[in-house]
Amino acid sequence: MSLWNILRGPAKTATFASAATTLTAMACGEIENGDPFAPINAVSHITFGEEAANQNGLSWKYTGAGLMLNHSAVLSWAAFYEKFFGRAAAEGNKSMALLGGIIIAAVAYITDYYLVPKRLTPGFEKRLSGRSLFFIYAALALGLAAGGMMKREE
Repeated sequence: MSLWNILRGPAKTATFASAATTLTAMACGEIENGDPFAPINAVSHITFGEEAANQNGLSWKYTGAGLMLNHSAVLSWAAFYEKFFGRAAAEGNKSMALLGGIIIAAVAYITDYYLVPKRLTPGFEKRLSGRSLFFIYAALALGLAAGGMMKREE
């Protein structure tokens, strides 16, 4: 089995979930900061330190790194989703697909904010409220479920 065959399912699911989390973070950034890129830039604190959390506006350096870091993290959660809930989602079991998304998003939140060092947190919390974090992780749950179910169409 090739590496592509192993990563193909999680990659497709992650692309959908990553888009959902990114668009949600951008909408929340616009509402809370008047800048849709601020929370995405803050994700790049993992690479560039705290200065990234204070960056506004579109930037190849901060926004680009933030997008890649977020997508990489979502890809790892999508791999877990696919391992434990991918078959149910692909078979059209909407309840299990959604439950799986909720479980993986909850584990992601606990990992991101209670288990990893501060330097490795997503960074959204540096520019967004707890309410917005809830919406981002809800988008992750829905994005994983929807992405997993999209494979049914293939």
